Amino acid sequence: MKILIVEDEAKTGDYLKQGLSEAGFVVDLARDGLDGLHLALTETYDLAVLDVMLPGIDGWKVLQGIRRAGGEFPVLFLTARDGIDDRVHGLESGADDYLVKPFAFAELLARVRTLLRRGTKAREADVLRAADLEVDPLRRRVTRAGRRIDLTAREFALLELLLRRQGEVLPRSLIASQVWDMNFDSDTNVVEVAVRRLRAKIDDDFTPRLIRTVRGMGYALEAPE
Repeated sequence: MKILIVEDEAKTGDYLKQGLSEAGFVVDLARDGLDGLHLALTETYDLAVLDVMLPGIDGWKVLQGIRRAGGEFPVLFLTARDGIDDRVHGLESGADDYLVKPFAFAELLARVRTLLRRGTKAREADVLRAADLEVDPLRRRVTRAGRRIDLTAREFALLELLLRRQGEVLPRSLIASQVWDMNFDSDTNVVEVAVRRLRAKIDDDFTPRLIRTVRGMGYALEAPE
């Protein structure tokens, strides 16, 4: 699942990104309100963590822009503004939760997971499926033909991306940016290695094979009809 963080304080932003990435999420980090709103309107996210006091435009306006554009994903305010009026304003503006700095990361993570469970809608089906492969994004559980499969955080993120874009051919550059948050370098084989390892776990011992390589283009996951 993919999370957007909008936080201008460098140390806090890096800490949040590292912690949520280690918890298995794909994370984008924006350093100001304008960049945060641009990402929120042009990318697909399952949740956003917003500061209030931001350069460019503040967190209130970022949230307002998200909701006006029809963005329905959960939003958590994480801010030093601890007044009751601030909390009320944030929640009445369309935020789903409000956490005051300083904070414990364990509490933030618990709130993030709660919001993701609560915010799961029809577009985020409880279980993603292709043939006899089943992936539960919230419980981070993968099974094929009833057999439990253990994946690393990156392998899980790669599989989830392929499943959510099932049938599409995804270029290596898109996979690199979505799963590793990196610009694609034609000299690196990180995507190929990850796909090979994922295939070994979900395809090699099963029929039909689901992940296919489209030469010169990228990879696709689809179940044969």
